[in-house]
Amino acid sequence: MADDRTVEASVPHIVIVGAGFGGLEAARGLAEAPVRITIVDQRNHHLFQPLLYQVATATLATSEIAWPVRHLVRRQKNVTTLLGSVVGVNTQAKQVLLDGEEPIAFDTLILATGARHAYFGHDEWEPYAPGLKTLEDATKIRRRILAAFEQAEWETDPAERAKFLTFVIIGAGPTGVELAGTIAELARDTLRDEFRNFDTRSARVVLIEAGPRILSSFSEDLSDYAQRALTRLGVEVKLGHAVSKCGEGGVELGGEFLPAKTIIWAAGVAASPAAEWLHVPADRAGRVLVEPDLTAPGHPDIFVIGDAAHVESADGKLVPGVAPAAKQEGQYVARRIMERLRGRNPGERFAYKNAGNLATIGKRAAIVDFGWIKLKGRLAWWMWGVAHIFFLIGLRNRLAVAMNWLWIYISGQRSARLITQGKTTKGGI
Repeated sequence: MADDRTVEASVPHIVIVGAGFGGLEAARGLAEAPVRITIVDQRNHHLFQPLLYQVATATLATSEIAWPVRHLVRRQKNVTTLLGSVVGVNTQAKQVLLDGEEPIAFDTLILATGARHAYFGHDEWEPYAPGLKTLEDATKIRRRILAAFEQAEWETDPAERAKFLTFVIIGAGPTGVELAGTIAELARDTLRDEFRNFDTRSARVVLIEAGPRILSSFSEDLSDYAQRALTRLGVEVKLGHAVSKCGEGGVELGGEFLPAKTIIWAAGVAASPAAEWLHVPADRAGRVLVEPDLTAPGHPDIFVIGDAAHVESADGKLVPGVAPAAKQEGQYVARRIMERLRGRNPGERFAYKNAGNLATIGKRAAIVDFGWIKLKGRLAWWMWGVAHIFFLIGLRNRLAVAMNWLWIYISGQRSARLITQGKTTKGGI
């Protein structure tokens, strides 16, 4: 009788790099497949990125939007989870290369490596304007926001205090809009009456967008409504302005310098280095120009999905880099691998089913665009909330987030206002 290692070596090995929405869906779709699956990620948790801004703005705790990968796949016996950083792919030897570890051989590779911040050639801005992609980013931004109010309590110079109370968000996509609305509510509602030396309602929240309108992926009427809703919250929206300088003291746009101590980057993302690893064509954002079946050009055994892939629908439109798209791509790749294992070669291309666009503006307004119906206001906010709770993993998290939102909706209070790291005394943030 052959030993277990011989039998194991004869079973096709699927390596999935990245435990985001796409990677996990691919693994789940192969739960019954006669394969070995290895999931490699540089973090030990799966993150629900659509709600990351709520951690950054002291609405939710980190544990409410992140779950250990090992726990999520614990019942799937054909999955091994490894914590490691991928640094490349040897396409000839069919190996995944890792930092400080031995290469991992694969029969089929799924790259679901996500995206990173893009500063349009100004990477030196990152220390002053952090982006929002990881839990570490969110806790860093939360600390900067809350510490700014603490510093303002110490400050006696009105001009210096105004710098601490000016919050600049660069980029008016869904993340930028949601950040701006929530920070404005934090200042005008949650923190009101908690400080003695200044009125938190004097804080400025400035949303900067280089384009002609906010939320450009939505229709103009919904975009206009969102801007009016932000204005009612006290957010200053500056359209048609590209930031030309960004530093410790503030930003420059249109030849004007705007002093600010807290700057958040929400203007752009770039794909992971997957295209560089594979030496294949990529778009301007670094996403791999995948084939209609989501394989990398010239590599039929390597799939690229999620934010790392430039995926076009049958009509030539770019599939958006959102969670529903990544989940659908992961499910599609799993089905395609299953068909290959059965000796079939299905010809259908990946077809994205648009799940709609949703964005929230504060705790009582949102916009929803399902194509066949458009909603705005409080009804849209409730629909937005239900949709996000539905996609959360686990009953405990769904109940915790639902109760948190209901409490904030009623009272305006946020329970996650903790400064847990770094210097918070007078003199620096």
